[in-house]
Amino acid sequence: MQSKSIEMAVGLFVVAAMFGLLVLALNVSGLRIQGDDDVYYLYARFENSSGLSERAKVSLSGVVVGRVVDIRLDTQSYVSVVKMAIEKGVPLSMDTSASILTSGLLGEKYIGLSIGADEEYLLSGDVIEDTQSAIVLEELIGQFIFSKTSESP
Repeated sequence: MQSKSIEMAVGLFVVAAMFGLLVLALNVSGLRIQGDDDVYYLYARFENSSGLSERAKVSLSGVVVGRVVDIRLDTQSYVSVVKMAIEKGVPLSMDTSASILTSGLLGEKYIGLSIGADEEYLLSGDVIEDTQSAIVLEELIGQFIFSKTSESP
């Protein structure tokens, strides 16, 4: 009888541990169970979205207010079009700007939003006009190296 209660306790512990790992995995991956009623969608066009991925964070003043939903290439103008899901409780003015930033020196890419002073707000489906593309570290290093070699006698 005692071994049966020990087996039940161990079984409950294993189930609780598996549930805890599932919750931890969902939090780390950034997945959320969120309906379409809780968000609105905005678009931004970037010349270079290098390193940005779907489910990347969209932050405002350091606070995560949304996620990147989709990244596509506009074959007419050859720029990337990023679709973002923004929480409904976060109104963004028409002159909001979006930049692709890096978390730390070599960290993940995310979109940082900066609010403007316009009195009108972006609606679902609108495009953020003022954007700044990703800075590619390899290009900066290449420019630095080649500028040093061209200055040498």
